[in-house]
Amino acid sequence: QVQLVESGGGLVQPGGSLNLSCAASGMIFRFHVMGWYCQAPGQQRELVAFMSSGGTINYADSVKGRFTISRDNTKNTVYLQMNSLKPEDTAVYYCNAQFGANAYWGQGTQVTVSA
Repeated sequence: QVQLVESGGGLVQPGGSLNLSCAASGMIFRFHVMGWYCQAPGQQRELVAFMSSGGTINYADSVKGRFTISRDNTKNTVYLQMNSLKPEDTAVYYCNAQFGANAYWGQGTQVTVSA
């Protein structure tokens, strides 16, 4: 059974930083595309960043230069380093794993950026 468990969310002031983690189990982690999505209240879930098994990375335009995705295949963990946070980054952040037609989601972690 695949499980994705996010951690690292919280309340931070504008300009601050957070580092999200997503620990995966029940799957061959290194074969999966790992990604982060966010969903603000009343909005659709949208892609923040993803990293393929081969190391290809893609970011949403809104986070380029501020967020960094990375993965540690020895720890079955994907990270999202979030710097220069803005109030509009406030959302629930979800970890996603994809392999072929199979997609898995974590339960989400809340990120709130507010003074």
